[in-house]
Amino acid sequence: MIILDKPYVSKEIKEYLEQSQIPVLKNDTSITEGIGYNINLKEKDEFISNLKNIKRLYTLSENSIEWIYQNIPDKELIKNINIMKDKVKFRDYLKDLYPDFLYKEVKLEELINIEFTKLPLPFVIKPSVGFFSVGVYVITNLYDWTSAITEILKNIEEWKKLYPTQVIDNSTYILEEFISGDEYAIDAFYDDCGNATILNIMKHDFYSSSDVSDRLYYTSKDIIEKQLNKLTEFLNKVNKKINAKNFPFHAEVRIDKSKIVPIEFNPMRFAGWCCTDLTYFAFGFKTYDYYFNNIKPDWKELLKKKENKIYSLIVLDKYKDYKKGDTLNYNLLSEYFKKILCLRKLDPVTNPVFGFIFTETNAENIRELENIVNSDLKEFSIIDR
Repeated sequence: MIILDKPYVSKEIKEYLEQSQIPVLKNDTSITEGIGYNINLKEKDEFISNLKNIKRLYTLSENSIEWIYQNIPDKELIKNINIMKDKVKFRDYLKDLYPDFLYKEVKLEELINIEFTKLPLPFVIKPSVGFFSVGVYVITNLYDWTSAITEILKNIEEWKKLYPTQVIDNSTYILEEFISGDEYAIDAFYDDCGNATILNIMKHDFYSSSDVSDRLYYTSKDIIEKQLNKLTEFLNKVNKKINAKNFPFHAEVRIDKSKIVPIEFNPMRFAGWCCTDLTYFAFGFKTYDYYFNNIKPDWKELLKKKENKIYSLIVLDKYKDYKKGDTLNYNLLSEYFKKILCLRKLDPVTNPVFGFIFTETNAENIRELENIVNSDLKEFSIIDR
């Protein structure tokens, strides 16, 4: 069963819902997005009643979490959502696995009074309940700290307009030690026995050690084969502390040699903004379908003929001095990439990004991905000044 919600519903998901007839909660988003599609909409009471037997619930967006809190009487489900959504609580649950990991919960009003010289550098500050790298800063010196606090105070009201408090809560922050290593994002679910099934592994690249943007995620045969077994083992170890079942999630971790440290787990969804569709464009299967039907990917078969292919998700985030009226020249941007699999344009006035691009890149053309990570996108922009 699935709940559709803002900010985005992809064509691929709507087509799947029409074909599969998976029950969908009838709400404003599903009614609007369902126009032109034969989607199996269910009124609230019937939806809740059916869920007691079906047990598998997927949300397209964390905006739906408040509805779940208010309407789903499943205490275990609510408990597990709370553990994953609250970064401080999540760290508390995993303390036995990472006894030396440093973190601290701080109220917003306490931030400006913290004695900076007593904080161990480097560290990361972010909302204890957050999403999409909003309000996340890497702190290496006093200048970073004062700049971060200034930006947080400046942007709080704008963040409140874009996201409900269940998605981003700016009242409490977590200060935690900087995690070194290569970063990976994982779409996965725990089955009815609590065992992890990984549906995709994406490497998350940055232009510098202080960058926290979501510009580039990519997957490949090499990434899946190298990381699958160790990350599956890691996810199972985490779930011995949480004990989640029939539970979809999107995890972010860093791997430094053989050490895997979680950054965060995001409950009830895979990659946000329907970006989990990268798996469909790359490997031909839909992650939510595998979750609903408890299917484990046959990676040996799926990765055939994928040598030297890189499949990327590129987030077209807005540059810092973006002004209302600015947009992108999507045609020029499209010409930059050798092979675009899907381009999703969004209105930057009502969204935090210009859109998303999914690409296929031959290994010898990796430079196009390296360049886009370092671009502020102004070279592709139409600036209204």
